[in-house]
Amino acid sequence: MRSTLIDAGPLIALFDSSDQYHLKAVRFIKEFEGRLCSTWPVMTEVCHMLDYNTKAQLNFLLWVERGAIKLIELDTNHLSRIIELTRKFSDVPMDLADASLMVAAEKLNCMEIASIDSDFYIYRTIRNKYLTNVFL
Repeated sequence: MRSTLIDAGPLIALFDSSDQYHLKAVRFIKEFEGRLCSTWPVMTEVCHMLDYNTKAQLNFLLWVERGAIKLIELDTNHLSRIIELTRKFSDVPMDLADASLMVAAEKLNCMEIASIDSDFYIYRTIRNKYLTNVFL
């Protein structure tokens, strides 16, 4: 089964009908075939950005609980790579959620991401490969 990483932007848009990417996110989710994967830092970012609406947060969390997204476990062994990436791309800058997705990409050997951020055209994996953004 095809695995694709998903960043906070499309997830926020999916649960915020006023977001400029809302319809695109809905269409993407309806048409996507495969397994969406993400990380806890991304989940935290989504909930933080949806904090204006507890119902939207709960809908998002329930959706994830039903298996819409596979959460990739990262542990302290991955922290040095997150730090390395954050330093390397500090001029972009790279935040924790983005770094966690790059580490997840390396862990899963997954080269696709759904994101509204252009930063993923700059970030590279440990094998110097770019991720393909399937959202934009």
